[in-house]
Amino acid sequence: MDIGDDEMNPVAFTIFNYDVKWYSVLILIGILISYLFINHESSKFGISKDFITNLLFWTIIFGILGARLYYCIFNWSYYSKHIGEIFKIWEGGLAIHGGIIVGGLTLILYCKKYKVSSLRLLDIVAPCLLFSQALGRWGNFFNQEAYGVSTTLQKLQSIKIVPDFVIYGMYIDGVYYTPTFYYESLWCLLGVIIIIIVRHLKYTRIGFQASIYLMWYSIGRFVIEGYRTDSLMLGYFKAAQVVSVILFIVGLVIFLLQLRKPKLEDMYNSGEKIEVVHF
Repeated sequence: MDIGDDEMNPVAFTIFNYDVKWYSVLILIGILISYLFINHESSKFGISKDFITNLLFWTIIFGILGARLYYCIFNWSYYSKHIGEIFKIWEGGLAIHGGIIVGGLTLILYCKKYKVSSLRLLDIVAPCLLFSQALGRWGNFFNQEAYGVSTTLQKLQSIKIVPDFVIYGMYIDGVYYTPTFYYESLWCLLGVIIIIIVRHLKYTRIGFQASIYLMWYSIGRFVIEGYRTDSLMLGYFKAAQVVSVILFIVGLVIFLLQLRKPKLEDMYNSGEKIEVVHF
């Protein structure tokens, strides 16, 4: 029997007859790892752990709600008839663009409330968010979703960067599919490396990391989305591609505005401490 005939198991483990899916486990791991790294980087600027904990709590909560709401809105023809399923987030159905938009706005508003530079916080969060996205895509793998157009075993095997277990995991109902989730995961990981390198450059300005995140992810998502077969649609256009164009422009504007400032103004690594209200 072809190894691809085995159905992928989306369940990581079961507790008290409740199935915990890999999708949820990977999201949780991404959040925990990101929390540790964000706290570490924030401490360099005198930002308290309590502030970060509260900030991330609300950002993650509203980010997940935003990701779910975005997904449900674009699938309203189904969820309007199955209202109860809207709340079953653990079963999947999160759109990262919804999370980016709502989570980003939550972070900005929270920072504004406590008079903290939201642009610096977005810089700190950027590589961690990209890492979490790379990790989260493997939840799509276990759910056998977010894949692309049909292809052949020979074509997949000719692409040396795709491991065998991914190839056979993309064998669904007798057909091999393009592992777009895998390509996006690799793109995100490469983006993490680029942003970390930029972070340590001498003349990196505040806002550069956030803007690079927006532009880098948008380029990759726009291209990869063209191969996907399960895209959310906005009329005749793929919603993810439309949003990617908008976010790319936002990132470019931020980058150019910061670039126009005097050479030593708004340096990310200036060592400037941030005064944060204690909780």
